[in-house]
Amino acid sequence: MSLTEQILPLAGVALGALTSFLVTSTNERTRWRRQQSVRWDEHRLSAYADYAHAVKELAARYQMLAAGRGLTTGPAPMDATPEFLAEVSQLEARRSALSETLGLLGDTEANTASKAVDQCLWRLEGLARGVDPSAGQDWGEAYLRFRQARDHYVEHARASLGVPGAVSRTVSRRPASGPPGAP
Repeated sequence: MSLTEQILPLAGVALGALTSFLVTSTNERTRWRRQQSVRWDEHRLSAYADYAHAVKELAARYQMLAAGRGLTTGPAPMDATPEFLAEVSQLEARRSALSETLGLLGDTEANTASKAVDQCLWRLEGLARGVDPSAGQDWGEAYLRFRQARDHYVEHARASLGVPGAVSRTVSRRPASGPPGAP
């Protein structure tokens, strides 16, 4: 048997082994990347949702305070008792912590939108507590801006996660801004 007849089968086996190794490596790398993507998407989903829930809870508490001050009508007007303010403070601390997690896991657009939500939420807090009694914007306008900012945030969070479909938009009707019973 000549040397060429011996080398060709060995070269074929080596080429087959190399091809098999390359295909297997590529498949494993692709599978690992897909698993990492799913893993981080789960964490990102939790971060987006937890932040959205915390913001909604705070807005509801601020609406209760605003109703207690006669800025709006609400389902449960509350006075600014030390206990209620302590609860609101705990919710704000939770929102702040969740905002940090969001900053680590969220994409740029969702994080930017969350900062706009925070600004609107702090505006509601100022109005509800009477700290920021600016005549330039009443409760109804501030609350509508908050809801629009929250919708914008949800839209970016959904896009970041690749969730298809549209976000249900905030109704353009402004919430009641006068004292109870006012038109």
